[in-house]
Amino acid sequence: QVQLVESGGGLVQAGGSLRLSCAASGPIFKINSMGWYRQAPGKQRELVAQISSGDSTNYSDSVKGRFTISRDNRKNIEYLQMNSLEPEDTAVYYCNVDLVVGGTNNHLQLWGQGTLVTVSS
Repeated sequence: QVQLVESGGGLVQAGGSLRLSCAASGPIFKINSMGWYRQAPGKQRELVAQISSGDSTNYSDSVKGRFTISRDNRKNIEYLQMNSLEPEDTAVYYCNVDLVVGGTNNHLQLWGQGTLVTVSS
C-alpha cells in the first residue's frame, strides 16, 4: 500500500520558519506532480504550492516569495520550506502526490494525514 506521512508542523511565532516534509512509501513506479494544500477552520482547502516531475513550481499568490517547495526524487520526499510566517498561514497542511503504483500501474492521487501549523502574533 502506498502511503504519505507528513511531519514538521507545530507552533511558531510570526516571522519564524518551519519546514514540512511528506514521505511517500510503498510500491511506487513513478511520482508525477507533488503539492501542498492547506485548510483553515471554516474555509475551503486551497492550493499552496505544486512541483512537477520536471521541477517546475507553482505558488499561491499569498505565499509567493515566502514559501519554497522542493522534492527529493531518490527518497520520494516532498518539502515545504516556510519562511516569514504570518498568523494568516495558520491551517492544517496536507501534502498531495500524483503517482503511478508499481505492479498494477494504477494512477492515483493520495493525501497525507495533515499537519497543523499554528502561527502566533
